[in-house]
Amino acid sequence: SRNQINSVKVTELSLALIPDAGLRLSIDVDLGVTPAPSTTKVMRLSILADFHLEMNPEGNLELVPSACRPTVEETQSSEQQDSKSSSPDVDKEIDIDKICLEVSKLLLFPNERLMSLTAPFPITPSCQLQYQPLAAPVFSEQGITVSLQTTFQVAGMAVPLPVSPVPFSMPEPASSSSSHLTLAFSEHFYTSLFFALEMAGAFNVTVPSPLTTTTLAQKITQMGSLFQEDRPVMLQAVFRSSPRVLLEEGKAALQLFLTVHVGAGSPAFQSFLSVNVDMSAGLLLGIADTRMLISAAAIE
Repeated sequence: SRNQINSVKVTELSLALIPDAGLRLSIDVDLGVTPAPSTTKVMRLSILADFHLEMNPEGNLELVPSACRPTVEETQSSEQQDSKSSSPDVDKEIDIDKICLEVSKLLLFPNERLMSLTAPFPITPSCQLQYQPLAAPVFSEQGITVSLQTTFQVAGMAVPLPVSPVPFSMPEPASSSSSHLTLAFSEHFYTSLFFALEMAGAFNVTVPSPLTTTTLAQKITQMGSLFQEDRPVMLQAVFRSSPRVLLEEGKAALQLFLTVHVGAGSPAFQSFLSVNVDMSAGLLLGIADTRMLISAAAIE
């Protein structure tokens, strides 16, 4: 309408979880409205909007409004005990249909974030992972549970992975807060991740050393007959079998099975000694920049 709104005060804003349904957004706003140059009145705009998560035809999660119920009441001045009254003219002064349109626009940004969840995520220049929802999220009193399947790609090709040997279930919540995020990763997820990195050659490294074939020949006489010219000595590490990840209560370990080749480099690497090396290292489990609209997630 042509009324001028000269003040906006949000008195309440909450987002609640409705089990077996979705989310409920509740907003109360006090509006200072000037219908005429000499008068100003306060109107209470209350909005209840329900949303649910579904999978769209493209396989992405999407927040969709299922209901929107705005109401408008005129609030009297304090001299009149702050009483409220409804008037047939109140709804004419504020277009409540446009209010629901504006509420639906609030979903644009979270839906963009949900779509980015399924976009390929680069790990190395040639290795990517991609999450794909397996089904629509489940709403319960404990939160929102989303099951995601991970696909690993190396040089644009999907890496075939073995089926997880054991069923994967969510752990007990680590927080009693009413607003928290739990991400659970299985051993199979991490083993598959390192397998994809192995396929991409991410762990194959060549390290220069301060030694040369001439300095080694002073200790190992056979070196002089192998290399007539002085060449730098290099260390080259490659995987001889896939890494393994072991998850236990409160800790995790990464087992690496390497073969280290000692050889002469420049122009081409020529190995003259190979050593098998087994390593076990503590693994820090974490994820960066996790901005999701869920309070529980299972990633396999």
